[in-house]
Amino acid sequence: MIAFLCGLVIQVDLGSCVVDVNGVGYLVAASTRTLAALPHPPEKARLLVETVVREDAILLYGFTESAEREWFRLLTGVQGVGAKVALGILSTLTPSELVAVLMAADKASLTRAPGVGGRLADRILTELRDRAGKMPGNAAGLSVPLVATHAGGIEADALMALAGLGFRRVEAAPVVRRVLDGYGDAATLDSVLRDSLKDLAK
Repeated sequence: MIAFLCGLVIQVDLGSCVVDVNGVGYLVAASTRTLAALPHPPEKARLLVETVVREDAILLYGFTESAEREWFRLLTGVQGVGAKVALGILSTLTPSELVAVLMAADKASLTRAPGVGGRLADRILTELRDRAGKMPGNAAGLSVPLVATHAGGIEADALMALAGLGFRRVEAAPVVRRVLDGYGDAATLDSVLRDSLKDLAK
């Protein structure tokens, strides 16, 4: 099992790169985010690797950060999410954005990824939502469920209003949740919107 590769990046293509390790060229599939972070060929780089062994091939998937590799493993554990779809999701959403998307049950953001339709997005949300809070990228310490029962109406209204102002749900949801937690039972829609806008404008 290969854990990582350290060598010269010889070639970067759409969806993959070739890494020369002591004269052996390894073809490594990767997200657009990882490929964009690689140095220009021919320069040295270190890639974390997930090795997938099949009957007809040994496939390598590369990552510049461990959080992305952990999410790849988690995503490919969902029925219907193969390596290609998982890389497409990771090309569309960062680990921290994935945490927010799952906690907010933001189906629309998931379906932006290539190969993810409505039904598959529902399955990902259902299977992974409870595990998102423990995954890399949860720097804000968000917990599930995101929508608290005492303030669910205010939260939904605030997110709808912010969406109308052009803010993406994946960005607004953790901010609104943090503001709601600060106010507790004293939260009002006006106060939550005002403070959330201040935070999002920073």
